[in-house]
Amino acid sequence: MDADFIIVGAGSAGCAMAYRLGASGASVLVIEHGGTDAGPFIQMPAALSYPMNMKRYDWGFQSEPEPHLGGRKLVCPRGKVIGGSSSINGMVYVRGHAMDYDHWAEAGADGWGYADVLPYFKRMETWHDGDHGGDPDWRGTDGPLHVSRGPRDNPLFDAFVQAGKQAGYEVTDDYNGEKQEGFGPMEQTVWNGRRWSAANAYLRPAQKQGNVHVIRALARRVVMDGKRAVGVEVKRGGKVEVLRAGREIVLAASSINSPKLLMLSGIGPAAHLAEHGIDVVADRPGVGGNLQDHLEVYLQMAASQPITLYKHWNLVSKAVIGAQWLLTKRGMGASNQFESAAFIRSKPGVQYPDIQYHFLPIAVRYDGKAAAEGHGFQAHTGPMRSKSRGRVSLASADPADEPKIAFNYMSHPDDWEEFRTCIRLTREIFAQEAFAPFVKHEIQPGADVQSDAEIDAFIGEHAESAYHPCGTCRMGRADDRDAVVDSHGRVIGVEGLRVADSSIFPRITNGNLNGPSIMVGEKMADHLLGLDPLPASNDQPWIHPNWQVTQR
Repeated sequence: MDADFIIVGAGSAGCAMAYRLGASGASVLVIEHGGTDAGPFIQMPAALSYPMNMKRYDWGFQSEPEPHLGGRKLVCPRGKVIGGSSSINGMVYVRGHAMDYDHWAEAGADGWGYADVLPYFKRMETWHDGDHGGDPDWRGTDGPLHVSRGPRDNPLFDAFVQAGKQAGYEVTDDYNGEKQEGFGPMEQTVWNGRRWSAANAYLRPAQKQGNVHVIRALARRVVMDGKRAVGVEVKRGGKVEVLRAGREIVLAASSINSPKLLMLSGIGPAAHLAEHGIDVVADRPGVGGNLQDHLEVYLQMAASQPITLYKHWNLVSKAVIGAQWLLTKRGMGASNQFESAAFIRSKPGVQYPDIQYHFLPIAVRYDGKAAAEGHGFQAHTGPMRSKSRGRVSLASADPADEPKIAFNYMSHPDDWEEFRTCIRLTREIFAQEAFAPFVKHEIQPGADVQSDAEIDAFIGEHAESAYHPCGTCRMGRADDRDAVVDSHGRVIGVEGLRVADSSIFPRITNGNLNGPSIMVGEKMADHLLGLDPLPASNDQPWIHPNWQVTQR
């Protein structure tokens, strides 16, 4: 089956592109190695800990031993399913800060400043909380992606926001609007009680158009005719075949698999390709480099009242919640339970937030294991703009082999100082009067962890990925040797091939990456179609007026 456009990867960006390209009348073929996203483990928001821990839905990547984290291998879940990582993520919706995108433009991603991307964020959204505060003028009203907020009916959600206010921080009604900085409600890609993944938002409507088709296959490499990409070699049903594109091929296979496919196709660092016997089509040293992620730790507090979600952390309660969700799409199962958040600055002189908080009214890990002490709550926190950089590289020339992923976490000395600051500021927030009725004692790190050395040891042992890898095919100008794609997503040095997913980010954005990845798909679709970009916005984001001299 051939098509005008071939998209490799039915994830956040790939689904958005398929929808927009299909709407233009073009024929689109989407290649996805994973299977169906049907079933409650994906569609029920409260079941989020299950799909990212299931081989059926996750590629199962792990990092190489991380030298600055005691040689630990950290998991790196990536969605191997229709919807990609938007089908296994925590459903948290964050656009990122305006200045993130201005940095992209300054780094050579021309046309990707905040004024340029805000119209695409608006186009992709249907925002449902305009009657409850927020910034309606900054939000979209008729896009495919439904964005909502949880009921926030547990008193701990309000306590977190009030504690931030008592500690002297800003409060924001809408961190995705004019003012990111502050404490307030967290947003989620949940609609009518269901996970509103990129598959539900974009791919299914695209398939109904009749000219967008999805096939289940493993993409092995891009087929080149000289310097032009003409097809994709895939394996399906045990057979290797070539699917051809009449116009262009787009890799949207994740920040791990997109650089892997480029290198298997002869596009990447020439010496590295030669090591594996791969003929060089284009020597691009930046392919696989610039790997970034968000690390985080959980600060867990034991609760003095039995008001946390722990009371539901048993088989009977889970069965009741599941049954209610299956019958009504309501109740505890209809929220991801991340319903309060914060974005703050770590110190004076930092212009915009560099610390993020997810608050959760239970002390639990991503793998679903609750704290042994029972009732508790936690804040996930970590620095947003680590200076550490890693790399994705090939293990071999065999497409079936997983790539090597070396994040090089905590390799920059500033990371340690910033993480210590996160922990100490969080302790101060939990010590505010708003939490006094609810705090029993600190579970993790524990009251005996106080000195820099003790905190560093805790970080080294307990820091985990927030699952936001990006940057491995970064955008830049054609004369930048480390850039992989130009500002239209075109792979530099070849024709007919683009990349459009979180791998093209020059620098990681503030917060969770699903929203920015979908935006990339939306904007890149216009580039693929040769359309004029949406008119730039004149909206100016809120920046703390005293950022140079005060931390809050």
